[in-house]
Amino acid sequence: MLPKYDRLKGKTVVVTGGEGVLGSYMAKELARQGMNVAILNRTFEKGQKVADEITSQGGKAIAIQCDVVNLESVKKAEEEVFQTFGKCDVLINAAGGNHPEGMTANEIFSIKDLEDPEVKTFFDLTLQGFEYVFNLNIIGTLLPTQVFSKKMVEGTGNIINISSMSAYSPMTKVPAYSAAKAGIENITRWLAVHMAETGIRVNAIAPGFFLTSQNQSLLKNPDGTNTKRTEKILAHTPMRRLGKPEDLLGTLLWLVDDDASGFVTGISVPVDGGFLAYSGV
Repeated sequence: MLPKYDRLKGKTVVVTGGEGVLGSYMAKELARQGMNVAILNRTFEKGQKVADEITSQGGKAIAIQCDVVNLESVKKAEEEVFQTFGKCDVLINAAGGNHPEGMTANEIFSIKDLEDPEVKTFFDLTLQGFEYVFNLNIIGTLLPTQVFSKKMVEGTGNIINISSMSAYSPMTKVPAYSAAKAGIENITRWLAVHMAETGIRVNAIAPGFFLTSQNQSLLKNPDGTNTKRTEKILAHTPMRRLGKPEDLLGTLLWLVDDDASGFVTGISVPVDGGFLAYSGV
């Protein structure tokens, strides 16, 4: 179990996408640290389930229905957070995801793919699919940051975005997601510079390959065995395993705590089992 950071007690954290696998683990750990947790989720019932789990353990949490790509929805959520807990001290932009129409069936294009109507090629990707992925990841980070950081500029604040391995080197099959996460890296650094004199720090965490509900079909076969894609991932991960949600929490606490990382802004921390460091040979 991670040590307690007494300095976090009583502060307020907002977690968008707080019902997701990674977001929920972050929310529960920060509640264990004594923070007031607001879980923003498009589906209220799913967010409430995480909030109930936190309160049942003696923590303080609320769930708020929020569509992170809708400005009015985000503004309404901020008002509810402020009325309940006061100013947001930490914002974690964990909402994100992919869309089938922004993905190809195969890693490498072959002219034969055009002969099979069941194979989705680069030429079958849709504008709607790309818009969905860009909106959810980029706009879904931009709007909460705009709304919740407005009160942070009156004192201090801390914003943590969620990047990806695909931001550094685009993964096959997922061009929309890879491009969107590269954008998260860029806007994290831009915001860090722009907000530096206000006392707001802006950083990102770049998880390696973690098994979540969103990538279950890509990483696991129906019988629970690893897919060929997972075998490739493990072969390029020196620690030879997929990440566990708990693996993110130490880095999260370091970035959240102003005393531990008060002079750190504009970085992205890979938590990846050595994936980025390995050349493959």
